[in-house]
Amino acid sequence: MSVVIDSAPVAVMVGNPDPAAPLVVLLHGRGSHEQEIIALAEHLPAGPAYAAVRAPIAEGGGFAWFANRGIGRPVAESLRSTMDWFRGWLDQVAPPARPVVLIGFSGGAAFAGGLVLDDPGRYAGAAILYGTLPFDAGVPTTPARLAGVPVVVAQGEHDTVIPRELLDRTWNYLLGESGAPTIARRDPVGHGISSEALATLASWLQERLAFLAHRGRPQSGPSRWTALPGGDLPVREGHRPAVSSGIPQEQRSDTAPVELQEEVFARIAALPGVSTRQSAISVPGARGFMLAPPRLGPMDAFIVPSAGEFAHVHPGYDGSLHIALPAALAADVVAKGWGVAHPLAGVRLTPGMVMLFGPRDAAELETVVGVVTTSHAWASGQIA
Repeated sequence: MSVVIDSAPVAVMVGNPDPAAPLVVLLHGRGSHEQEIIALAEHLPAGPAYAAVRAPIAEGGGFAWFANRGIGRPVAESLRSTMDWFRGWLDQVAPPARPVVLIGFSGGAAFAGGLVLDDPGRYAGAAILYGTLPFDAGVPTTPARLAGVPVVVAQGEHDTVIPRELLDRTWNYLLGESGAPTIARRDPVGHGISSEALATLASWLQERLAFLAHRGRPQSGPSRWTALPGGDLPVREGHRPAVSSGIPQEQRSDTAPVELQEEVFARIAALPGVSTRQSAISVPGARGFMLAPPRLGPMDAFIVPSAGEFAHVHPGYDGSLHIALPAALAADVVAKGWGVAHPLAGVRLTPGMVMLFGPRDAAELETVVGVVTTSHAWASGQIA
């Protein structure tokens, strides 16, 4: 099957007419359903502009074509052609400085996922609703590919339209090795947006756009591990631990022995200028690492800037840590298997906030301490 690209895109736009306002692009899974998907804007925050773009595929296939066909070269070529078509339209209506968020439903989720995987830096966020990412269709799905790109994924437990194995693969990738700060929910529905998922999407969108307006894109910060041998983070051996899909974010398996957790705490508490107390943001029993004023590091170097909290370690049943890192180092933590992004990074919390898995042995203890020590150096202004 060949893809026919229309020369003139068909888009319906509502909301803020300011050409500098954030743009939210709604993508349906079938053909000319732009009038249907644009109705979602009535349930989403006021402030941005909303656009629904008609799928440029003949034969009524729409974006659903990508989600429901066999994987192979034709799909990859079709996806590439359609993404190029879309980018041509987007570049006309949204210069690079204008924030763009993609919201895809069903087959539109596959297309939105393809776009953000193809060029993560172009988008301020994405929602993958009741659909799948376009795995094995010519776009990268490597570890940390979506680091720093907040995502919402919503699925129906009884969805029979999208194959369950693809829904599970999408869920696991986004919540794990993708590096995307991901809000995730599964509801007891079929292939349709639940009211709870819509409320989650609206809240997330409002907070993400408010964060961008207040804080802007993350500062680059250092890109080298100053407290690790050779300045490099090694690859963590073995599988990634199981991590909760909601908040509080918890490590559920392969937890650190308690004695190693205590050694991590003692080593970080002994760093210059550090005091410890109950975390200002985490669960009861989580111990926060705070810096007293003057705090020379940037705002992004702190989980809770007002408290000077740059990291905390969770209670013994968990043993992981949350830390603030520069964007490049946060991505490295995910890519090397040492952690995952926090769901609210770049939404309410610093963009480089990650969960760092607890150490399983003495060698991992040194690596974990080195990672947190680099976070401390950034927060205290020792590195920039």
